[in-house]
Amino acid sequence: MDGYYAWMITATALVMMMTVPALALFYGGMTRSRSVLNMMMMSYAAAAVVGIVYVLWGWSTSYSSTDDGAFFADPFTLFGLDGVDWSEYIFVGFQMTFAVITAALISGAIADRVKFSAWLVFVPLWVTFSYFPLAHMVWGGGFITEHFPAQDYAGGTVVHINAGVAGGLLALIIGARRGWPKEQMRPHNLPLTMLGAGLLWFGWYGFNVGSIVFEAGDGGEEDIAQFMSETGVTFINTTVATMAAILAWLAVERLLHGKATSLGAASGIVAGLVAITPSCGAVSVVGAIAIGAVSGGLCAWAVGLKYRFGLDDSLDVVGVHLVGGLVGTLLIGFLSTSSAPGGVDGLFYGGGLGSLVDQVMAALIAIAWTAVFTTIIALAIKYTIGWRVDVEDEVTTGIDFAEHGESAYDIAGSSGAGL
Repeated sequence: MDGYYAWMITATALVMMMTVPALALFYGGMTRSRSVLNMMMMSYAAAAVVGIVYVLWGWSTSYSSTDDGAFFADPFTLFGLDGVDWSEYIFVGFQMTFAVITAALISGAIADRVKFSAWLVFVPLWVTFSYFPLAHMVWGGGFITEHFPAQDYAGGTVVHINAGVAGGLLALIIGARRGWPKEQMRPHNLPLTMLGAGLLWFGWYGFNVGSIVFEAGDGGEEDIAQFMSETGVTFINTTVATMAAILAWLAVERLLHGKATSLGAASGIVAGLVAITPSCGAVSVVGAIAIGAVSGGLCAWAVGLKYRFGLDDSLDVVGVHLVGGLVGTLLIGFLSTSSAPGGVDGLFYGGGLGSLVDQVMAALIAIAWTAVFTTIIALAIKYTIGWRVDVEDEVTTGIDFAEHGESAYDIAGSSGAGL
């Protein structure tokens, strides 16, 4: 169906936009002014590195076999897309953009303190040993699909739990920014963050609605009706969940801190989008509103826990992506309905515990897999080339000038160090 392929090209472009420039703007505005270019560069670099790696061995590792029940597929079967029909390239490109943004999400947890070279080494290793295997396990007919067939429409386990666990572990292994938490490290440009959040919301329609798996028949009325029905459900669920999450985040923020902030609204957008990602094809509209509200409220509370536990997760990757990903993944077990495209009844719809068990096990496997390989890679880098920039570069010179020789705001025509 020509319309389907046209939509997939559009969806792929939308998801790519989610990383560059949307995530780069969202994260960039949340950092200090002397770190904004480095933060944005981490997103752009992730796009470049992961894209090349993906077409070389990422697609093969994820999808070269689709019914083996393994942890990963053979990375050499379709190496460099050898043997992949050109008609499949659009699907390769679409999945590539998912790998790109998953890696880029991690960078928010380690803002302001990491060598750019260390990031460039980490990214290809992490997607190879963490992202590609999980994509195979969940979407490629691998271990999770075979043993615990959880619903994950667009990446609750593969993208958000994966990135959230990795970000938290990196923040722990690398250590806190110098001066944190005593020194105030507030966002330097909230309009940039709000612009990035709006673009993420827009691009997320490609992320969720584009994840439809549609087997085109003869292009007749039944095929068109199937396509329109599923895309309509995922579109409206993505929309209302995000709206509910904004309101819930602002309500919790008002209760806890006395103010409803623009940063809270932007963060609520992302929390809702994260939670509805795995569940947009599993629940009703009311279920989507509930998932968005729970995620928005719970993530607003969870982001404050980093101070209690001493974890300098700079831009709240754990509090938003891990917590939101878990909310969306686990609530499927309660709120899934067979009337939705996923076709499975959860606990609240008379389906018993089967769906909930599958969702819990998928989440636990994702956490365990990511934790092991992220830790190994992070420690290997720490004890070889090292993660941290010099103290003077972090505290005085500024990471933008130290790592890139540039300043985002050269207002006075100065040569360097950022504000």
